[in-house]
Amino acid sequence: MSAAPETVFGVPTRHEGASDRVAVILPGAGYLPARPLLHFARSVLARQGWSVQEIWWEAPATRDLEVLTRWVTDQARRAVEAEKAERLLLVGKSLGSLAAPLAAERGLPAIWLTPLLHIDSVVDGLRRSQAPTLLIGGTADRAWAGDTVRTLGHPYLEIPGADHGVETDDPVASVQMLKEATEAMARFARDL
Repeated sequence: MSAAPETVFGVPTRHEGASDRVAVILPGAGYLPARPLLHFARSVLARQGWSVQEIWWEAPATRDLEVLTRWVTDQARRAVEAEKAERLLLVGKSLGSLAAPLAAERGLPAIWLTPLLHIDSVVDGLRRSQAPTLLIGGTADRAWAGDTVRTLGHPYLEIPGADHGVETDDPVASVQMLKEATEAMARFARDL
């Protein structure tokens, strides 16, 4: 990853707020920062005064978990190390949750949206994390493991019927799910 682009499709990727606190948004494989969960995560944080750096990436076209984990961790590490703020927050969607061990190692608070809980290194990172951490997922998401989440000791929002995009085939119900997730992120960020 080189320096983060200033704009993607003419839209800024950096949203300035307080200089002492920065949130870094790590997207999913195909779930970019403009998609609803990450868009509203940015909006919540910006409204609360955080500077927000959106990372836009195109993940490697591989199913090799070791390669993907190294790649995501490298992307997250570079983004974190580029920031000079006293307080950092990671917000990761799906593939971005492969950086959970990095968050634990560095003591970074995090919001993990539909984390990949079927991957041992993600669960291990979440277990080791002592920093405030919020987990959001749905019961119709194969990557979500409610029984595991309840053993991690972190606050979580489990949305009945929500899939990996925190949606369902009913658009009105999907908007309600997005509202619940956004409210949970707002409450969590207020307490940081």
